[in-house]
Parts: sequence; C-alpha cells; structure tokens
Amino acid sequence: MFKKLATGLCLLAFSLSTHAGEPLIERAIQFENGRGVTQDHARAYGLYCLAALQGDSDAYYHLGWMHFNGRGLPSSRTIAAGWFARGAQAGDKVAANILKRLEDVTAAPDPACPEISAKTRLDRARIESLVRVLAPEYELDPELVLAVIQAESNFNPRAVSHKGATGLMQLMPATAKRFGVKNIRDPLQNLQGGMAYLQWLKGHFDGQLKLILAAYNAGENAVKRYRGIPPYRETQHYVKKITRNYRKVLLTSQESMQTSSIL
Repeated sequence: MFKKLATGLCLLAFSLSTHAGEPLIERAIQFENGRGVTQDHARAYGLYCLAALQGDSDAYYHLGWMHFNGRGLPSSRTIAAGWFARGAQAGDKVAANILKRLEDVTAAPDPACPEISAKTRLDRARIESLVRVLAPEYELDPELVLAVIQAESNFNPRAVSHKGATGLMQLMPATAKRFGVKNIRDPLQNLQGGMAYLQWLKGHFDGQLKLILAAYNAGENAVKRYRGIPPYRETQHYVKKITRNYRKVLLTSQESMQTSSIL
C-alpha cells in the first residue's frame, strides 16, 4: 500500500514557483478551460485559491465565477457573492456588475478557501481546508500532510520547539530560508515551505515514504549517513506514528469508498 502511495510522491514536474515564471492565474485558466492541458476544475480551483491567498485580486472574480456557475463544484450564489464582493472592493468592475445582480443574496465566505491573515483565528478546520487546497499543487496527499502537521505541531500555528523549529510544520530557520519562506511565522508561508521540503525529499529519496518522513524529522544527511532510518528514538517513533496514523486514514477512506459503491 505504502509503495503505491509513495510513488505519488514523485518530484513535482509542475512547480508553483518555477513553471517558466507563469502566473498562477494563467495556469488556473488553462486548467479551468482545458487549454493545452487536460481540463481539471479541481486543479483550477486550487490555483485560484492559492492566488487569492497570496493577494491576487484577479482570483476573486474567477472563484466567484466558478461558484456562480458550478464549474466543477456545487453552484453557490452566496459564496459567489462573497468572492464578487471582494473583487468589487479591489476595483474589479466586472465583479461589481455581477454583484449587482446578486443584491438579494447574502454573501458568505468560502469554507474551502478560507482567508488567513494576522487577525484570522486559524483553527484546525481552517488549517485542514488550506492543506486540502495546497497539497495537490505539490502532488502530496493532503492526509499525509495533515498527519505530519499533527506530529509536528498538533495544529498550533504558534508552536516553537526548544531547537527553534517554528509553526505548523515546525520549520527550522535554515530550512525555511532554503525553500523561500520569508516569514516563518506566517501560516501560509510556513505550510508552503513544509510542503516544498516534503516535495524535495520525495524526489531525493525516490518516493520511499518512510525515508521521506525520517529525513523530514532528522534531516536528509542523517538518513544518507545511516542508509536508512537513523537509530534515533525520536525519529523512529516519529516515522512509526505517522505511517500508522496515515494507514488508518487510508483504510477508512477505502472502506468508505467500498461502502458507497455497494450502496
């Protein structure tokens, strides 16, 4: 089971930061409309959401349009109105005109793409929503990323270890710098840095899940030096804990899918 899942942890061919400098919005439009790529509304939504989280106001209109028309997701005029309102506030005239047609609709936030800021209370539900949007863009299983977060910080964005590891995925300052994290205390940047590190490790260790986890905990040099999981009690416990919890989630998911197919 793990071999099959770990194979999915191959090095990401499409990198958010290095795909020929292509803006997220343009990439999202390609996936939404199937221009040069296989049409994938879920991928488009994730890219639009990430662009919105990074402050790209053009994404507000596109997210509103997807919700308004039910593009790959259930149609929701309330959530659409919420995005169009944000677009209108940012000066988007098209979003403002559409919003006028929704005057009788009460705008609502998008639970699948939650806003985060210094004033936002980042509870577990909001973190899980963020991970489910971000992880596929690094070709990571969201459930695996959530298992790592559980083990690293127990979903506490303000967690700081005695060694200086910070945030949800407990990045060390050197690791954060290595993967382009400018503000290690920013939850979004911290999550992206942690996933970028997992992405790099999966390529470096040829998709071997246990080695990826061991390296995330103890560093890739320690894994190389011992040619496997280092004989550190903490690391060995870490790998066992995450793989055990991850296996339980996968089995539950499989059982749920089998039950649904029967019904």
